[in-house]
Amino acid sequence: MSRKRRRVAYTLDSKGIKDLPFDEIKAVLRGADELIATGGRSLLAKILKGSRDKKLLQYGLDQSPAYGYYRELKVEDITARIDWLIKKGYLDIEYSGRLPVIIFTDKGWEIERDTYSDELLEKLRSLIPGGDYSFVNELKDRNRGMILLLLEKIKISGEKGFIPLLQAWIEIDYRKVREEIAKVINHLERGCDLLDKVISLREYRLRNQK
Repeated sequence: MSRKRRRVAYTLDSKGIKDLPFDEIKAVLRGADELIATGGRSLLAKILKGSRDKKLLQYGLDQSPAYGYYRELKVEDITARIDWLIKKGYLDIEYSGRLPVIIFTDKGWEIERDTYSDELLEKLRSLIPGGDYSFVNELKDRNRGMILLLLEKIKISGEKGFIPLLQAWIEIDYRKVREEIAKVINHLERGCDLLDKVISLREYRLRNQK
């Protein structure tokens, strides 16, 4: 009969931190996004430190936008900031087997979703001059709420330069997202304000058939 393996215990210690600037909160959450439900506090601290740890490099975590954000801090001081975010309800801990891993709370994900969608908006904007829109294939299985927020930001931008990229994107994504893309294309083409009538995905396809 096998013995049940004990869960690895952890203790939160924010070292008396009373508050953190919002930019720091966003950076920690951005780093956490790379290892949600798969990694714990120590690995997140290494990302934020800019560690050359073999495991971190093996999984490409040095590519995180938050990599090295706290390069000048000691690991224990970085961990204290992570623990502060957990105590304040931006992050939480759950167990994966015997190991404690980091997850987003609704409060934390709302901030990270906004941060990440801003990054994607700038990434898509940077593709417009070159005309290579293959990156949109990587958006297909991203979090639906974040993708809808991204599309809303494109819509609000009013930039017609996004239209060819959106036309490439509409061909490869799932129906719900395609319908939202069609609305954004229509908005940008017509220069509508947010109250103007939008066309359906079917109407968009009929109109653009050759």
